[in-house]
Amino acid sequence: MKMIYVGIDVAKDKHDCFICNGAGEILTNVFTFENSKSGFEHLLKVINTCTAIDGKKKVGLEAIGHYSYNLIGFLLDNGLPTYVINPLHTNLYRKSLSLRKTKTDKVDARTIASMLMSDVSLKPYNQTLYHNEDLKSLSRYRFDKVKERSKLKTSVSRLINILFPELDKLACSVHMVSIYGLLSEFPSAKDISSSHLTRLTNLLYSVSKGRYNRDTTIMFRDASRDSIGCYMSAKALELKHTINLIRELNTEIKEIDNEIKRIMDKIAFPILSIPGISYSLGAMIISKIGDLSNFSTPDKILAFAGLSPSTYQSGKLDNAYAHMEKRGSKYLRYALPMLLNSLAIGILFLLTILPKSFLKVSITMLFLMLLKKLVRLIFALEKSGQSYISKS
Repeated sequence: MKMIYVGIDVAKDKHDCFICNGAGEILTNVFTFENSKSGFEHLLKVINTCTAIDGKKKVGLEAIGHYSYNLIGFLLDNGLPTYVINPLHTNLYRKSLSLRKTKTDKVDARTIASMLMSDVSLKPYNQTLYHNEDLKSLSRYRFDKVKERSKLKTSVSRLINILFPELDKLACSVHMVSIYGLLSEFPSAKDISSSHLTRLTNLLYSVSKGRYNRDTTIMFRDASRDSIGCYMSAKALELKHTINLIRELNTEIKEIDNEIKRIMDKIAFPILSIPGISYSLGAMIISKIGDLSNFSTPDKILAFAGLSPSTYQSGKLDNAYAHMEKRGSKYLRYALPMLLNSLAIGILFLLTILPKSFLKVSITMLFLMLLKKLVRLIFALEKSGQSYISKS
């Protein structure tokens, strides 16, 4: 039973393919197929023609982002063992075969097929990794949306400080749904002070779901009448529009969270069994780590995230305090400490009882110890496929 090797060089509008067997015999010379349904079906037909009924096959292509995504999905759906190769590896491998600087799409297709024949360490791309691409896109998209919402909330705080600065002391937070409901109708102290008491009472009662009564309404109106806030129609309009944008972003983020939950539940990642972890943080961590076989130890995941301590030594000078490298995946560097913050509730108490002379070193070391413990736990769960079991 002979194995056949299919090398595909991916491009935007068309792809080049080369097929050979384990003995190095050319089964199909380099041919081009379109980046379309008919092109994909033609590729499948050629592969099946070159393969015996019980024959084995390997299909390899470079990981070049969105250009290869549709083709990978088609290959996986048709049960073809697919290997996604880093372009840097194919580039180095091609240079090792010849001293001539030759790079064409046809040469790349042959190179990929040759790599499949020689590199036994390559691991096949699977449906889990395919779904990881969805999670990666959703996590990045959600990260950008949350960041955009944070900027808008800062703008809301700035505008309230101009239009009705006393409001910040009347409510637990100016970013509550009830406060947004009030400001959407009456965006300034002047608007609130001149409004009819009954209308204002009904509005606050409605947007707060019954928490704000008539007495609270009177308190809001009295504060607005004594407010030092300036009335600026342009700022009032900006505040109303900014609140509407935040509401739209809340809806979009909720839709993203629902889609992330659907994919995470479908694959049932063990990381979700850790108490307190959210779907969004779990998805960001899993999607950015990707294939765990790329990391031999948990410490390499920390280094990939840029969360390992830096080292500086020159002559007799050695850095006394380790600092985070802060290089690598910014998404993973954001998600891991966020997860640690949600799990380790007692960290602040531990820091308060440390000696002041030892405090600066202890904060860094304690953070590193907890972070390493967390990453090792995630690494062990995902490697074994088992759920977390609490010792308590």
